[in-house]
Amino acid sequence: MTTLETDTAPRAASGEGERTSEMPVRWSIPLALLACVLLAFFDKISIAALFSDDGFQQAMGIGFDTTKLGLLMTAFLLSYGFSSMLLSGLGDRIAPVRLLTWMMVSWCGLMALMGFTHSYNAMLVLRILLGIAEGPLFSLAFAIIRHSFPSHLQARATMMWLLGTPLGAAIGFPLSIWLLNHFGWQSTFFTMAILTLPVLFLVRFGLRHVRMEAGQNKASAPTPEARSAARRELFASPYFWMVCIFNIAFMTYLWGINGWLPGYLIKGKGIHLEHAGWMSSLPFIAMLVGEVIGAWLSDRVDRRAAACFISMGGAAIGLWLVLHLNTPLAVIAAMSFSTFMWGTGAPNIFALLAKATRPAVSATAGGVFNGLGNFAGALSPAVMGALIAFTHSMDSGLIFLVVIAVLGCALLLPLLKRY
Repeated sequence: MTTLETDTAPRAASGEGERTSEMPVRWSIPLALLACVLLAFFDKISIAALFSDDGFQQAMGIGFDTTKLGLLMTAFLLSYGFSSMLLSGLGDRIAPVRLLTWMMVSWCGLMALMGFTHSYNAMLVLRILLGIAEGPLFSLAFAIIRHSFPSHLQARATMMWLLGTPLGAAIGFPLSIWLLNHFGWQSTFFTMAILTLPVLFLVRFGLRHVRMEAGQNKASAPTPEARSAARRELFASPYFWMVCIFNIAFMTYLWGINGWLPGYLIKGKGIHLEHAGWMSSLPFIAMLVGEVIGAWLSDRVDRRAAACFISMGGAAIGLWLVLHLNTPLAVIAAMSFSTFMWGTGAPNIFALLAKATRPAVSATAGGVFNGLGNFAGALSPAVMGALIAFTHSMDSGLIFLVVIAVLGCALLLPLLKRY
């Protein structure tokens, strides 16, 4: 196996991961996780491309009922959040690679069943089950990276698999729409099911060197009593909850931008519809670039809390500038600066979580962290929509995000010197 770098630091006394100074750093691990996250994002968003399709609406027997259509996404997000919090702890008891394999097999089966479904209620149940099956993914990825990479490389390794989210948005929507236009709505589900098979092979191959089973190293593996004590310590730690609440602000920004950016450009700034399409993609490209640069810089400096503070603060400043600009290019430039700054913090927030928690409960910590963030993120577009309706101003939605970002920065102040 080709390696790019070897960790020469001795194992920390706290037992960080299962790594030793002789174990090479294998970049196939985050690359395999990237493929997995990319596939999961395809599964997550493919349904949105069908909302305006007459064939899908007739098959479900609901017509253009926006409430029922939206519920297909909301039901997924809510079950995803619950699963992330309640089931991610399985990754601390079951070998994460084995658990991830069974999760992907279930994704494949559920997507295939959706392609055969001609009932709205059945589709809703399948979406809920898909959310449950995908919920532990991010916490498992976090645990695998934490146990496989030294701390000074964790942000870069995390960045590699986190890129699956913006890449998923950039590739998933066009792919789903192309399949829909050429082969019908059922093809979108069948294609996602078929894609699971090569990705599963890639994941099994890329993660074949990961060893996290409790029995692999009995001398250092935590006992059930030690793991239970670590879990109690986790839930009693104010620093853990500070990081989790900051992630709520972090995810509120992300889903708020995802939900309202095109609408804000069109309705709030008067940018013509034919221009809004390509213009609305530029901030997400900037976000991707920010993730890459932020991960590299922060791994060199290793000040995770400061990196997240600067990231969220820069995102707030960018949105504040958007509120005061009117020309299309200036608005897009300010919005892109905002999303770029947010992107610089995305890999670092997982590295910050690793610093604030113990390795024995990595999956549990990641599950609570990810679940709370996604609950809040799912509510963000609805809250912004309510504010816009109440004030009759598109700017009120962005002001909401600015306030949340500033509050998130304030919450990190006690952590700046510690982490």
